[in-house]
Amino acid sequence: MGFLIKISEHDTEYIKIFLNTAVDFVIEGKLIAFPTDSVYGLGGDPLNLDVIEKLYKIKFRDREKGFLLLVADLEEAQKIAEFNPNALKLADKFWPGQLSLILKRKLPNIIPPEISSFKETIGLRVPGNEIISSILKSLKERGHFGGLIGTSANYSNEPPSFSGAEVSKKFLTHIDLIIDAGISKSKVPTTIVDCTREEIAIKRLGAISEEQVFQAIS
Repeated sequence: MGFLIKISEHDTEYIKIFLNTAVDFVIEGKLIAFPTDSVYGLGGDPLNLDVIEKLYKIKFRDREKGFLLLVADLEEAQKIAEFNPNALKLADKFWPGQLSLILKRKLPNIIPPEISSFKETIGLRVPGNEIISSILKSLKERGHFGGLIGTSANYSNEPPSFSGAEVSKKFLTHIDLIIDAGISKSKVPTTIVDCTREEIAIKRLGAISEEQVFQAIS
C-alpha cells in the first residue's frame, strides 16, 4: 500500500521534505501521483522499463498508445527530441504551461522506445505546476534525467482525477506515493500540437486556443 501526503496542510519546510522523498521514490523506480496544470497525473522514471510496464498494466492501457513525458525545461527536452523552428517558437511562448508537443525522437535516445510504443515520435511538456516542476528540477540537479512519465491518473477510457483523494480511491494499492495538493485549479486539458513536420497539426484543443497557437508561430 502506498502513502498519501496532503502537502497543502504543511508549511514550506515539510513540503520540501516530501518533494525530496518523491524524487527519491522516482530514482528508486517507484510510482508517484501528483498534481499538474490540469488533472492529476501518474508517473515514474521514463528510463526504467519496469516502471513503464507497471503503468501500462495498472491503467489497462492500450500498448499502441505511448506515454507523454513531463520535463524540467527545454534543455532536457532537447536531449531526447528534435525541435524544428515552429516547435521552438511554441516552446518559447507556452513553456512552462499547458501545451504538449509531439516531436521526432532523437537517435540514439536514452528514452526506451516502449515509452512511445516504438514510434519515431515522442510527446513532451514542461509543466507550470510548482509541485511537479520542483520534482523535475530536483531530478535534474541530482544528475538524473529531469523527466517523468506523465499520464493521467485514471484507468483507460475513464474520467480523470482532479484531487489526490480521487487518485487514492482508484490507485492507492498500486502507487507508492500520492501527493495531494487539493483540487485541481484547472479542469481544462492541455492543448496538443504535432510538430513533427514543417506544418503543425493541432491534435487536441485545450487551455491554449488555436488562435494562440498560430499567433505564436506567425
